[in-house]
Amino acid sequence: MKKLLVITTVPTTLESFLLPFAYHFRQKGWQVDGMAEGVSTSASCLQAFDRLWEVKWSRNPLDPRNFLVAPPVLREVMKQGQYDLVHVHTPVAAFVSRYALKDFRKEGKCQVIYTAHGFHFHPRGKALKNAIFLTLEKLAGAWTDYLIVINREDEAAAKQHHILPPERVCYMPGIGVDLNYYNPNTVSDLQIAQVREELGITPANPLFLSAAEFIPRKHHRDIILAFAKLAKPEVHLALAGDGPLLPEMRQLAVDLGIKNQIHFLGERQDIPVLMRTCIATLLASEQEGLPRSVMESLSLEIPVIGTKIRGTEELLAGGCGLLVEVGEIEALTRSMNWILEHPEDAQKMGKLGRARMATYSLPNVIQLHENLYNSSLAKLALKKD
Repeated sequence: MKKLLVITTVPTTLESFLLPFAYHFRQKGWQVDGMAEGVSTSASCLQAFDRLWEVKWSRNPLDPRNFLVAPPVLREVMKQGQYDLVHVHTPVAAFVSRYALKDFRKEGKCQVIYTAHGFHFHPRGKALKNAIFLTLEKLAGAWTDYLIVINREDEAAAKQHHILPPERVCYMPGIGVDLNYYNPNTVSDLQIAQVREELGITPANPLFLSAAEFIPRKHHRDIILAFAKLAKPEVHLALAGDGPLLPEMRQLAVDLGIKNQIHFLGERQDIPVLMRTCIATLLASEQEGLPRSVMESLSLEIPVIGTKIRGTEELLAGGCGLLVEVGEIEALTRSMNWILEHPEDAQKMGKLGRARMATYSLPNVIQLHENLYNSSLAKLALKKD
């Protein structure tokens, strides 16, 4: 039996992105186990994986547990599980796991695959921060068999900086979007009417939506300031998500006198319905890998207003949305105004987006993983021989 261990820092990553992969490979007869801090309390992970492993570490890279507590646990799990493949995701889990398992890999006992969901060094980053993260990636690259990158900019960077030999850098179009779930035909007019009723708006009130965690790099402030400059009382803005900056953004809406036009929705499970209710989605981030919310919006034929950054630019290429520079508030306002004044063109943008997402579909990305896993297993077999 082929054995795969999937490791992330927190279970949210497994729940949001990786459950379909666990189901797929288990159906093929593989043993697929998962590891994250707090994962044993996740009902969806308990169902998707054969076995779950707990590990004490933190998303804070400076937390001493990451190197004092986690490595012995990882090595013991590896001894017990005897995994053929270890696939690591998210920065802390990926670095610590590769460090802890480097001897297993060197001895030919496993192959280690790392998916970079967006390098933490990038053209907009500060020089010192970029230097630190690049150094760490190059260091951990020596403990890695294959590096998966999910956008072309990261692919070029990985090869330029020789993080791994070029033949072991694998581009894949994201982590997969479920085009059946994010399908405009599955959202009914009744569901849209219910959302409008919840928000207290009518079809005469155009709605914009941003679905993103309230953290600094998502630039919610820019969206709210740009919306205020729009100065159209009939237009509304919905913000789905939670995070530390949520109270501050609520207060900003009050200070700008637009609190009755902005709806803070918190965490939502009905993103397809919310997106189909709006006329465009917005993502004003300064850094992304390959933003999931943009892919979901395009899959639902809803155009996107995004920033000219890695990942977002790639997804919106070919006229699937509007792009502005990071921090350009007036450009965001102009883009919102364009969507309002050109509804037919905006709808055409959305339809282009749906067609573009075929490449990023979940079945396609799972098949690419299967191809890579099979190649990796073949190399492992040669080492063992």
